[in-house]
Amino acid sequence: MNTLPPPPDPLLQPVRDPRARDLVLDYADMHALVADLVLPGDASMYVMSAIETSRELIRHSYYRYEFATVAVTHSLFALEHMLAERLAAKEPLHALIERATDAGLITTALAAELDRSRLLRDKLMRGSESSAALHPLRAVAMVRAVFDAVSLLLRPPSTAEATAADVGGAQPDGGLARLWEDHLHAPFPDGFRGVDFDGVDLVLLDADVAGLVQRELKGGLDDSGIVCLWGRIADLDKIVPLINEEYCASYFTTLRTMAQVAAAPYIPTAT
Repeated sequence: MNTLPPPPDPLLQPVRDPRARDLVLDYADMHALVADLVLPGDASMYVMSAIETSRELIRHSYYRYEFATVAVTHSLFALEHMLAERLAAKEPLHALIERATDAGLITTALAAELDRSRLLRDKLMRGSESSAALHPLRAVAMVRAVFDAVSLLLRPPSTAEATAADVGGAQPDGGLARLWEDHLHAPFPDGFRGVDFDGVDLVLLDADVAGLVQRELKGGLDDSGIVCLWGRIADLDKIVPLINEEYCASYFTTLRTMAQVAAAPYIPTAT
């Protein structure tokens, strides 16, 4: 009589989450998605562990879509630790972000992206948002903001402030190129095609800014392009406060940042 227990079922291999089907062709392509999330070598072990884990969670969102949202919230451990250490203050994260911005340690645009991550974390804690809130491509951009902030905060005070000023003002082409690359990977907000706010069609606005940014990257704008770009920035300034859906607002806020960076070398003509 055989009294041995039946052998266990073989371990099942992970399979792609069907919600990631439009993300990449296979898991190997996830490596390229997070390739520029480079760990700063002089960070503490705590910070290194937190942001490396965040990066790997995004990579593995290929198998579990929710890992992308978890990656963003987990990266905030590193951010909060770095801010508290650099500012020598124990305050809520939103206050630390504000203080770092006021001190010139991080840019206003970077602070806005970090605060969106914080707001998402708070919604998850209240149960008003789920762990499937973010598309992995959006999570990459949000985690990248934490990587950028950590890199700035690790620099000596004078260097960090100078770098933050460069990022917030007229950026070199590398800064605009990165924003453009992020924009290419960000899906247009679902349900907002054909929608306009205060007479501004969102699809046309997005297309116009994208075309102008491409022209700036390829050699610069002529006079008509400069006028058009500043006009579209004015449209973005008008419509962004009217958008009450979080991802759509974030998408067009980022678009406005990219447009402002492209326009920074040019002074609008007085009228």
